[in-house]
Parts: sequence; C-alpha cells; structure tokens
Amino acid sequence: MSNQSPIHQSSCCPSSNEAKKKTDWLLWGSLSTVIIAYGVHFFATDLIASTPAAQHFMHSVFELINTMWWGLAIGILMVALLGKIPREFVISILGKNKGFSGILRATLAGVLLDLCSHGILMVGAKLYERGASAGQTIAFLVASPWNSLSLTLILIALIGLKLTLLFILLSAVIAVIAGLIFDRLVEKRVLPENPNSIDIPEDFNFWADAKKGVKNTQFDGAYWKSFFIDGIKGSRPILRWIMFGIVLASLIKGFVDTDTLQTWFGASFGGLMLTIVAATIIEVCSEGSTPIAADLVTRAAAPGNGFAFLMAGVATDYTEIMVLKEMAKSWRFALFLPLITLPQVILMSWLINIATVG
Repeated sequence: MSNQSPIHQSSCCPSSNEAKKKTDWLLWGSLSTVIIAYGVHFFATDLIASTPAAQHFMHSVFELINTMWWGLAIGILMVALLGKIPREFVISILGKNKGFSGILRATLAGVLLDLCSHGILMVGAKLYERGASAGQTIAFLVASPWNSLSLTLILIALIGLKLTLLFILLSAVIAVIAGLIFDRLVEKRVLPENPNSIDIPEDFNFWADAKKGVKNTQFDGAYWKSFFIDGIKGSRPILRWIMFGIVLASLIKGFVDTDTLQTWFGASFGGLMLTIVAATIIEVCSEGSTPIAADLVTRAAAPGNGFAFLMAGVATDYTEIMVLKEMAKSWRFALFLPLITLPQVILMSWLINIATVG
C-alpha cells in the first residue's frame, strides 16, 4: 500500500534541509566502536588477551550483536512496513478512541509481537509517528520487551509456567495503568499531544480500502528498493541510541562483575532495591535479561527480584528514555516513563516476594 497523499506524510520526517545537517557523531562513533570491537573479537582475539577489561568489552559487544541482530533486522522491516501503511489503518487496528479499549489493544499487540526490546523501540516510535496516542505507545512499549513468544517459552523452561504467567499478567497490568495515566496527563496538558494524531474518515472501510491499496500498488524493484531504504532511514534515530547502549553496556560489563552483583540480590527490600539499581545500570536486551532474571528466581530465591529485573530494565532503560525524548520532542514525556512505571514495579515485585518467599 502506498501513502503518498499529504495526510500520510509524517511531521517527523526530515526535510531536505534537515538531511544536510552536521554529521551524527553519536551514531557513527558508536557504530564504528561496535564494528571494530566485534571485528577484533572475531578475527584477532589474541591482540587483547593481556587486557581482561578489553576482553570483556569486546566479548560483550560480540554477544549482544549476535543476540540482538535478528530483533534489530525485524524492527527495521517493521518500520519500513509501517511507513508504507497509511495511518488510518494503523489507528483503526489500535483503536481511534482514547481510553481503556485503545490501551488494551496496544498492550495485547505488545505482548503478542515477537521482538526484542531494541527492535520494539523502533516499532513503538513508528506507531507514535503514525498517530498512536501517548498512552497506546507507552502501553505497547512497556508490555513488549520480554513478552515475546520465544522468550516466554524460555522463561517457562527456566522458572515454570505458573510464575511466567504471573509475570506476563502483572506486566500487562502495569502497561495498561501507565498508558491510561499518560493519556490522562496529555488531556491535562501536562504532557504534549501527539502532533501526528489524525481522525479516521467516516467512510473508511478497513478491508475494502486495504484490498484497493494492495491492488493499486506495484510491487516492483523500485518499490522494494524504497521499502528497505526507508526502513533504514526511519530507524536511524533509534539505532543511534541502541548502538550507544551497546557500547555503554559493554563498558560496564568490562569493569563490573555481574556474578558478584547477583550474590547481593536476596528477597529482602534491600535486595530488591539493589536489583532495581542493577537493572538500571546494566543495559541488556530482553534476551540477556531473561536468563539473569531466571537466576534471581532460582539461585537468589527471589522471584520478585526476577520480575523487577525484567520490568525495571524497561522502566529505567536510558536507551528507551532517549528514544522517547526524541520521539515526542519532550524531556518531560520521556522522564514520566520511570516516574509512572517504577513505583508499580517496586510494589508488585515486593508483593511477589512476600507471597512466594514470605
């Protein structure tokens, strides 16, 4: 489907003048560091054998890229796909009415979409650009990162079905509550309105218009070329922070022993707070957070801490906060993510520890 009419053009798309802006040093610096570190680890590990910290850094970059690449690739494809789908279709699926129904649809979409936390960021930002409300975007992001089908199956194998289902349910509850609060804050003008919001025409028919759009689209070489180019261009603002997050997380892993930190995480309130701090500092993708959370459940005997590690990583993730800031052009919008979600995570995690450990 094509979206060439003015109504489908995003205000977030850079103009020709913006495209000539100065070099994005954060993107290219972080990307170059990641490529060099990955290449050295793959081809010339002996060069850094005498420097343990450098070894840990290179190995961390290598592992993160190997774990995340598919999520990033699918995220770019999703961004390209959403860029070709007119906004009316996106909003009709998520629900054009603000409130519980729209938030619930976005939450379910986040739970069902099988992407890692980094891939989901690109999709969430694109949904906002296509007209999703602030609440829908936040609910989608909070519900998504570790609730994919593949990671859910892994988590079931690691901690059991009962506890996994509890984690999924509570994460959805947090997503819905956070989404409703965000939409309410927008209504009160505490947070900015989405400038990309649109009204669906009264004569809009999803299936009829979809068939017409597909029929009128030429899926030739030029179409697929623009499809992939637009996906990469649309993902650049998010890839910037993902690459930076990989570098920062790898630096932390090079100088902080994760195994040592895990021994401090018991089922006490102090252990829970240390878990929150660790989840904030240690930037790992959803694939990386799942086994660590499972270890907190089993070896540290603290199920609530495991849930906190999964969710606090979403609530306090600096990559996500920076993406939200760039997406909404508002620091307040971005910082309200941890302000609203983190207290819920702490409360629910503490109750899980009380209920399961005592």
